Amino acid sequence: MDISSIIGWVVGMGLIVFSIMLGTDPETGGYMVTPASIKSFIDIPSIAIVVGGTFCALFVSYPLSMFKKMPKHMAMMFKDKNKNPNEIIEQLIDFAKEARINGVLALEEKVKGIEDKFMQNALMMVCDSVDPQKVQEMMDNELDYMEERHSQCQGFYLKGSDYAPSFGMIGTLIGLINLLGNLSDSDALAGNMAVALITTFYGSFLSSFVFKPIANKLKVRHESEMLCKSIIVVGVQGILAGDNPNFIQDKLVKLLPANQKAKKGGKGDAGKFNDDGRI
Repeated sequence: MDISSIIGWVVGMGLIVFSIMLGTDPETGGYMVTPASIKSFIDIPSIAIVVGGTFCALFVSYPLSMFKKMPKHMAMMFKDKNKNPNEIIEQLIDFAKEARINGVLALEEKVKGIEDKFMQNALMMVCDSVDPQKVQEMMDNELDYMEERHSQCQGFYLKGSDYAPSFGMIGTLIGLINLLGNLSDSDALAGNMAVALITTFYGSFLSSFVFKPIANKLKVRHESEMLCKSIIVVGVQGILAGDNPNFIQDKLVKLLPANQKAKKGGKGDAGKFNDDGRI
């Protein structure tokens, strides 16, 4: 569970609402909380212009399939489904040891139980004695497709962050135009001024507090998945080449950020191989 997303949104919303309700006591001059102030920031026409306009523009810009992915993207905000890179390294080293001792064909039964389809497909090709170059091409193509797919998802929310302030400005212009056309009507003046100002607030809020954070979180998830996939690529290359498991492990550990590297003497250092392939 990614607690940072929950903290960010809950605390952020709390601070915004608290700031809206915080006012000045006319008698003492001190601060006071006035919940009734929230009503001034709820305006249906402004919501229709900004939220409705933004999503309609996104409907024009992207296929319906992108909107169907939104629940999945929201789930990714709060939970990282990528495995721990150290666990992937340990799994690959186990396969490398097995291949070193009993040959790659001995991996076939174990490979069937792998949850990660990318790793499973790559190792199945190794077991089937597919040409190493073709295995490499398959992995590279898969990574290219994944990067393109993730880039489109990030672009969807970045585009939303561009549209929202624009529709906020459109709402502001609509409010100002109506205001100038009804200067003699005090009731209409207040309503149009509310639309003119609140739409800008809604547009900025939707862009900076919703769309951009989601886009950036998806980028973080993408980088995490790319790290895991890169580890698998290097590990499979080592198994294909028949490298010593110690050598493979050293290469894989170097791919990890400093804060994710396992401590020396831990589980990741167990079962070291000698050059002749014996434990």
